Amino acid sequence: MNPPQTALSPAWDDPNRLGHHGLGHGEATGHGFGGPASRRIITGYGFWVYLLSDIILFSAFFAAFAVLRTETAGGPSPYGLFDLTNVAIETGCLLLSSFACGMAMVAASVRNHLWTQISLLVTGLLGLVFVVLEVQEFALLISQGAGPSRSAFLSSFFALVGLHGLHVTAGLLWLGTMMAQVWAKGFRPNILRRLLCFSLFWHALDIIWVALFTIVYLMGAV
Repeated sequence: MNPPQTALSPAWDDPNRLGHHGLGHGEATGHGFGGPASRRIITGYGFWVYLLSDIILFSAFFAAFAVLRTETAGGPSPYGLFDLTNVAIETGCLLLSSFACGMAMVAASVRNHLWTQISLLVTGLLGLVFVVLEVQEFALLISQGAGPSRSAFLSSFFALVGLHGLHVTAGLLWLGTMMAQVWAKGFRPNILRRLLCFSLFWHALDIIWVALFTIVYLMGAV
């Protein structure tokens, strides 16, 4: 039998404490029934929604490449067009940068300022090498008459790989900003949330590159 409702039993009035904020001091704790989720969870959730929208965008570019893969218009085909050694080095740089990014998050979790900065710097340098190698690959293809205007296949190739390269370049700018913020403001909760979002972004680019490396380069070379 339910106990009688009295003025001294507010939890009975609202057993799930919906509409209440934390302990009644106007601040949400982010725990259980005490209030809305914490900032970290809300930010992470929102950023995952963004990443999913980005994956949908890449899926459309992947689909376009798959459809146009054989539309060479008498120009170069995927067979023998790509330098797989160069692509393998790009892949190694990006995978190692993702590992360094993970190490930066570990260092940040224990508030180690020096190793956080060193790991972020290594992440950025490896990402920069990746971008430079990709630009060199584009320049070489264009100099050989295999530019994006040569055929529908090459248009889809430059669009897909270039889209990923633009994301990596934006990630490098974001990384530089985060290094400056960690240096100037330390490990504040908002800085750690931004580091978490950057880490998710960088690892997502890594996963997309693995799919791109497999579908565009390896399958194209077979």
